[in-house]
Amino acid sequence: MKKVFINGYGSIGKRIAKFILDDPELQLIGIGKHTPDNTINKILSKGLKIYVLQKKLDKFKDYKISGSIENAIEECDLVIDASPSGCGFYNKKNIYDKKNVMVIYQGGETIFGNNAISDLIFNSTVNYDQVKDKKHVIQGSCNVTGMGRILNPLIIKYGKDLLRFDLTLIRRWADLEDDKTIVKDSIELVNNPHHANDVISYLGKKIPIFVRAIKVPTRQMHVHFLDVRFHHKVPDISEILSLFKNKYGIAILETAKNTKEIRDFAQSTKFNFKDTNMIHIYSMFVEKTEDTIKICYSDDQTGIVIPENHLLLQAMLFKRNYDDAIQHTEKIFHMEQKKKLLEMHFANYT
Repeated sequence: MKKVFINGYGSIGKRIAKFILDDPELQLIGIGKHTPDNTINKILSKGLKIYVLQKKLDKFKDYKISGSIENAIEECDLVIDASPSGCGFYNKKNIYDKKNVMVIYQGGETIFGNNAISDLIFNSTVNYDQVKDKKHVIQGSCNVTGMGRILNPLIIKYGKDLLRFDLTLIRRWADLEDDKTIVKDSIELVNNPHHANDVISYLGKKIPIFVRAIKVPTRQMHVHFLDVRFHHKVPDISEILSLFKNKYGIAILETAKNTKEIRDFAQSTKFNFKDTNMIHIYSMFVEKTEDTIKICYSDDQTGIVIPENHLLLQAMLFKRNYDDAIQHTEKIFHMEQKKKLLEMHFANYT
């Protein structure tokens, strides 16, 4: 049994804690907390141990704390850093490097520039085997994860026939459980979004891709509009949908018209955290023009990266091959069952 420590307990941290507790091969050492707030009692009520930085112990004297983060890390085989964006770099420099521990970081960190904490962004469909000997790896953000899950099958299938990918990312403003971020009645334009460079880092510099992004006032998933341009013959829509039909973590929905109805269905079927953990292709909005296939899909924001973290953990900790890792992840997340339920509910029976 491998021992894992989670540093941070926000939208991602609480989801990761759930899958570690559900996995008989893993033991959760505890949760790292940096702010004394109401979530502490929620964590303790689940029977989990809380650790804080040695220098902050006095600030948590009114709570039942099990010890310092520094000491907890010495007991574990791997840390999953689920701290706020940018904090992973600080944690690496001041804690993890000193303890020589294996770490998974989240999409708010970078592989570029002075704040780089790794040289690799993980996407299970692309570079699973490359992380087996790494000590520090970034799990791609939700948008970057979804982009890889859609783009890689197209690249494998059509290769040199592809002329260009144009992607418009319609990003949700805040996560479902985020009660600190105010969802403004505004559309925010994002200058030079990181997503293109992140995807190029694992798909290759020769990938012709252009990305623009805007943020809209919703908590209900991201939506991507993808234009796939071809050099010569454009495949039929049926061929494109067939390409994705049996791909892991991708559901093809025939009648869905908005993100909320997908989320509401996920809630009605008691999916954990209302997550589907996958991409949803809206088949009625897949179109073909002279040189382009237009694909519209939604991305389950935070939920999509959680099984990816589980796959990444298996590669780093157990050196497990990809097919065996998928089978083990399926036992925890039941994504094939979720896919069937979604596709049945949003099927066109007319």
